[in-house]
Amino acid sequence: MKLVLHKADSRGFANHGWLQANYSFSFANYYNENKMHFGALRVLNDDVIAPKMGFGMHPHNNMEIISIPLKGILKHKDNMHKQWQEVKTGEVQIMSAGIGVEHSEINGSVDEHLNLFQIWIIPNKENVTPRYDQKLFNENERKNKLQTLVSSIDEDKSGSLKIHQDARISRINLNEKNSFTYTIKSKNHGVYVMNIYGEFILDSKTLKTRDAIEVSETNSFEITAKATSEILFIEVPLNF
Repeated sequence: MKLVLHKADSRGFANHGWLQANYSFSFANYYNENKMHFGALRVLNDDVIAPKMGFGMHPHNNMEIISIPLKGILKHKDNMHKQWQEVKTGEVQIMSAGIGVEHSEINGSVDEHLNLFQIWIIPNKENVTPRYDQKLFNENERKNKLQTLVSSIDEDKSGSLKIHQDARISRINLNEKNSFTYTIKSKNHGVYVMNIYGEFILDSKTLKTRDAIEVSETNSFEITAKATSEILFIEVPLNF
């Protein structure tokens, strides 16, 4: 098993006043030649956005974009919708940029900061018709068991949002002292594991809040919670 540990304070950081951004991979003005991507996972940004602030209309193409609000309300508008779309804590939003899309994202609250993960995954199909979807996921359905949020559009897995890549994004809320074994899809897949909060052990390595670890070259791995933890799994093909 190959493991690469990334401590929370090793991430790139930008303070724009209205935006506090932590970068797991090279992004914008943050560049680290050793942190360009993990397989098809290109971006994992941990953003905190001030009330009523956000990103104006800007373009994307040929990228699968996933937003997961952790606290607060995200408001999204694009050239596929005339109205703003609200994405609340507990919901997940996906957008296949395909041949090209323009969108804007802002904090939908006037008095509360928004914290969200923004994830970009390189697609396995280019120049597709842009598409958008969002869904609310019940927190109770990931207590000590895996809840799949996002999977491949080519995979018959009901209940999850769909993207154009053989990837899977999942969450689990693991109670203290509980263990969970994650099974990887294939030898060509790896998993980027992000500890949203809490503390757990993976193969004698301890991960605290916002620590992450790359896992590859194995069929499965076990996580044991030292404290109640909420964990995000991003499984992607390593060669594509």
